[in-house]
Amino acid sequence: MTHEEKRIYLIKKLLAEKQEYKNIEVPVDRQGQKDLLRSLMNIRLPAPVPDEYIEIESEYLKEETSAKGITRLADLIPAEEGLYLWQGDITTLACDAIVNAANSGMTGCYQPCHNCIDNCIHTYAGVQLRNACAEIMQKQGHEESTGQAKITPAYNLPCKFVIHTVGPIVNGRLTARHEAQLASCYRSCLALAEKSGIGSIAFCCISTGVFGFPQRRAAEIAVQTVRGYKANNNSKIEVIFNVFKNEDYDIYRELLG
Repeated sequence: MTHEEKRIYLIKKLLAEKQEYKNIEVPVDRQGQKDLLRSLMNIRLPAPVPDEYIEIESEYLKEETSAKGITRLADLIPAEEGLYLWQGDITTLACDAIVNAANSGMTGCYQPCHNCIDNCIHTYAGVQLRNACAEIMQKQGHEESTGQAKITPAYNLPCKFVIHTVGPIVNGRLTARHEAQLASCYRSCLALAEKSGIGSIAFCCISTGVFGFPQRRAAEIAVQTVRGYKANNNSKIEVIFNVFKNEDYDIYRELLG
């Protein structure tokens, strides 16, 4: 199959899962097809997936990521010992683990083509990631608490694992509780990573953006908490602070000297 044939195959398989999709036509243009596939993946509820679908989805998503370009930890220059700053798409980063800013349901963003990191990670990891998260949450029996973390395989991402954490949502005034919860996210992820034998981890800007946490204060807490964890635990884990916006890059560059 060509790359385009794989995309059309995946679209048709997902459309065939629901009777209400029977009148949806596959767009003829490339971007329309990509948007439809992503939308179908985003709204799909956790459910078993045929082996053939998994195989073709895996090939397709890895080809998509490869086309965007993969960045490896060895390509980065440390800002200080064991700490890195990198601006880019976290779904193209090849390290041991990346951190996903998840919601309390922990099974991803269901809004079609939403640009949040939760949606992007689930999209390029593939539908198996949602199934894995759903299995964890079903066993847990309740929503994930703010500040805690869970780990899953990364499936079709270039990293090995995804660590999912629920950050605080700030509506209005920032409180000490919000700050403590955000610090807990970083500590929980680091502890879980080391427990799992992970040597490198990339953090996104947890709780910023639509979740309302002020960018500078979030970065201060991130850097302070990571430095403190590494010092207090004599930890050699390598930490990448991943940013997407120029403003966040400037803030972290200042904090990391």
